[in-house]
Amino acid sequence: MDLRSLDYFLIFGFFTLVLCIGIYVSKKSGKNSVEYFLSGRNMPWWLLGFSMVATTFSTDTPNLVTDFVRTDGVSGNWGWWAFLLTGLLTVFIYAKLWRKSNVSTDMEFYELRYGGKPAAFLRGFRSLYLGVVFNVMAMAGVTLAAIKIGQVMLGLSPLETVLIAGSITVVFSAIGGFRGVVYTDFILFFVAMAGAIGAAIYLVNLPEVGGLENVLKNDLVQTKIGLLPEFSDTEALMTILVIPLAVQWWSSWYPGGEPGGGGYIAQRMLAAKNENHAVGATFFFNVMHYALRPWPWILVALASLVVFPDLDSIREAFPNVDEGKIGHDLAYSAMLTKLPSGLLGIVLASLGAAYMSTISTHLNWGASYVVNDFYKQQINKKASEGELVNVGRITTVVLMVLSALFALALTNAVQLFDIIIMFGAGTGLIFILRWFWWRINAWGEITAMFVSGIISLLFNFGSAGVYLFGDVDTIGIFPAWSKFPAVVIITTLAWLLVIYATPSETEDVLIRFYKKTTPGGPGWKKIINQLKKEDIAVETSEWSVPKGILAMILGCFFVYGCLFATGNWIYGNYPWAIGISLMAFVSAYALFQVWKKIKTSIL
Repeated sequence: MDLRSLDYFLIFGFFTLVLCIGIYVSKKSGKNSVEYFLSGRNMPWWLLGFSMVATTFSTDTPNLVTDFVRTDGVSGNWGWWAFLLTGLLTVFIYAKLWRKSNVSTDMEFYELRYGGKPAAFLRGFRSLYLGVVFNVMAMAGVTLAAIKIGQVMLGLSPLETVLIAGSITVVFSAIGGFRGVVYTDFILFFVAMAGAIGAAIYLVNLPEVGGLENVLKNDLVQTKIGLLPEFSDTEALMTILVIPLAVQWWSSWYPGGEPGGGGYIAQRMLAAKNENHAVGATFFFNVMHYALRPWPWILVALASLVVFPDLDSIREAFPNVDEGKIGHDLAYSAMLTKLPSGLLGIVLASLGAAYMSTISTHLNWGASYVVNDFYKQQINKKASEGELVNVGRITTVVLMVLSALFALALTNAVQLFDIIIMFGAGTGLIFILRWFWWRINAWGEITAMFVSGIISLLFNFGSAGVYLFGDVDTIGIFPAWSKFPAVVIITTLAWLLVIYATPSETEDVLIRFYKKTTPGGPGWKKIINQLKKEDIAVETSEWSVPKGILAMILGCFFVYGCLFATGNWIYGNYPWAIGISLMAFVSAYALFQVWKKIKTSIL
C-alpha cells in the first residue's frame, strides 16, 4: 500500500490533535479522583451520548460485523443487535436510578445495595474481575483488530502496531482522565463515521465490485443479505436469532450491553449533570449505535465477498500476514487497501479514532474500578486524592500492556466475543432484579459470578462440553445451540437457591438503599410498609416501570424499524422499505406520547 504525504498529514495531524486535548485538560482532570474518573459529575447528555457511541465504534467492530456477514450473513448481526433491548431497558428504567444512587462506580453500588463483608468482598473482587480480567479481554479484541489493520494496510508487525497505537492512546488516557476521553470522543465520532461512510461508498463502486446493483446480484452475496436467518435451518435460527432475542440480552453481561446498566455506560450516566441528562445520553447512544452505524460496515462486508470470496483469496492477496491471524474478519482491512490517497488517510485516521476512543474509555473505566473499589477500599483507605490519581495513571499503563500481550495470542474477533458472552451467561437477571426485589443479596451475586465462570470453563474448555454439546468432530447429547441456555439455566437456579438459603440483607441496609434510589414496585412492598410504620416519608408516585417497559418496546420498534428500513431501501425492496419506515414513524410518535406521560418520573 502506498501512503502519500497527504495521508501522513491527515493521520499525524489527527493524533497530534488528540494528544493536545489530553494535555489541555490534564491539569483539571488531575485535581482529584472525581474529576479524573467522572469529570466532576457535570457532563451534558449530548457529549456523553457521543462518547458512548464513539466508544462502541472500535476497530474490532467493523471486523466483527464483517466476520458475521461473511460467515452467517447479515442476519448474523443479531448477536449484537439483540442488545438493543438491554440498552433501552437501561434508558427508560435504570438510567435515573443510577444517577440517583450518586456512586462513583457501579462497583461502589454493591456497598449501597448490600452490607457487611459479602458486599465488601463482592466490590473488591468484582472490581478486579471486571476491571482487569474482562476489561483486558475486551481491549485485546480491539487491539487484535488494530494488529490486523496494521499488517494488511501498513505492513507493520503485530508488535510494531501495538507499540505505536498503544503508546499514543495510553499517554492521552493517563494524563487527560475521563474529561479528556469524553472531549476527544466527540471529535473521534465524526472522524470515525466519515471514514466508515466514505470507505463504503468508494469500495462498493470499485471497478472489480461494479456498484451496489452488481453486489446484490452476486450469487454468493445473495445467500448473505437476509435480515433474518433461514427458518428451515434450526441451528442457525436458534443461534443467530432466537437465543439472542429470547435469552442473551437479559441474561448475559457484555461490555456496553450490561443488563440494568453497568461498566462504562454506568460511568457516563454517573458523570451526567442530573437524571435528565443520564436518560438523554443513553437514549441518544442507542439510537445512533443501532440505527445509524451498521450499514456502512455491512456494505463493505458484502462487497468483500465479490473481491475475496473465501479465505484462500485473502491468503493469496496478503501472503505476509501471519497464518494465525487469517480469518473472515480480515476482509474489512483487505478492502481498505484499495482506497485512494486522501480517503485512505481519512479512513486510517478514522480507524485510529475508533481504536483510541474504545481503548481510552476501557482504560479509564478499568482504572476507576482498581482505584475506587480495590486500592482505596482494600489497600489504603487514607490515600490522598493525588495518590489516587497517580495510582489511576499507573493502572492505565498496566492495563494497556496486559491487553496488548493478550491480543498477540488471539486469532479473530468472534472468538473473543463468544468467550465474553458465555462467561457472563446467567448473571444478567440478577443485575436487573437487584434494583426491584429486596430479597436479592450479595451471596446471590457472588454465586452467579462464580457458577457462570466455572460452568463456562467446563462447557467450553473441558470434555464435559464436548460430551454434552459436541464439537466439529463429535455429536453431543444436546444440540450445540443449547450450550448457552444451559449455562443460563444452571447459573440462575444456583443463585436463586442461594438467596433463599442465606439471610436477606439487614433492614437498615435495605431501607438506606430504598430511601436513596426509591425504585418502587411490588418487590419493595415489605420495606415500604416498614417505612410507613416508622412514619418515614417515602415516594408514593405511580411506579414508572410498566410505562418504562412500554417505552422500551416502542423504542425497539422505532430503532429496529430505522435499521431494517435502511436495509430494504439499500436492497431496493421499496414496498417493504416504505412499510417499515411508516412503522418506525408511528412507533416514534407513540414513544413520544408515552414519554410525555412518564417524564415527570423518568425525566
